[in-house]
Amino acid sequence: MVIAIWAFVVYGGALRKIAVNGKDLIFDPASIDYSHIVADIDAIRRCNPQRQAMEQLTAIVYDDPLSGICVGYRDVSEEEFWSSCHMPGMPLMPGVIMCEAAAQVCSYHSAKHDLLGCEVMGFGGLDNVRFRDVVVPSQRLTIACEVMHVRRGRMMSSRFQGFVETSLVCEGEIRGVPLPIDQLQNGSAGK
Repeated sequence: MVIAIWAFVVYGGALRKIAVNGKDLIFDPASIDYSHIVADIDAIRRCNPQRQAMEQLTAIVYDDPLSGICVGYRDVSEEEFWSSCHMPGMPLMPGVIMCEAAAQVCSYHSAKHDLLGCEVMGFGGLDNVRFRDVVVPSQRLTIACEVMHVRRGRMMSSRFQGFVETSLVCEGEIRGVPLPIDQLQNGSAGK
C-alpha cells in the first residue's frame, strides 16, 4: 500500500497545494500566519454587504488572485445569535452558517479581484458538502476557498474547506452568481 503524504510549503508568501494522507487540501492549516491580516473587518465590509449577525468573517489572512486561493477566519464567540438555541445547553455552530462563512470568503475574493464582474455575488448552490466535526463558541473556524471556474457575469465555482486548528470540520463546493441589485433595492425582485 502506498500512502501519499505531501506537505504544504509557503514559498515567498505563496501557498503550495498539498495532499496529506491522500486528502487534497487547499492549504495546510498549520502554516497560516494569523498575525498577517490581509483584510480586517472594515476591508471585508468594503467588499461584502453582510452586516451585524450575518457577518461571518473576522479577517482574511491570505488572498492570492493568481492561485485563486483565499483564506479567512471567524472567531466564534459565546454571543453568536444561534448560541442559545442551536442547541440549548450545547451550542453548536449550524452547518448552514459554516457554509455562509465559506460563501463570504468566496464573495470577498471575487469582489476584491472583480472576478465575476458584478456588484454583489450571492449563493448559487452547494454540492458535495460534508460536515466532519463540530464548531463551538470560543473556537476559530478557518475557511479556505479555491476558485475552480469563472464564467464572468454568470457564475463562479469554488471548493472550500473549514478547519478548527488543524482538524477538517467541513468541506464542499459552492457556486456564486451575480445578484440583481437594482431589483433588490427597489423591491421588484421575484415579481
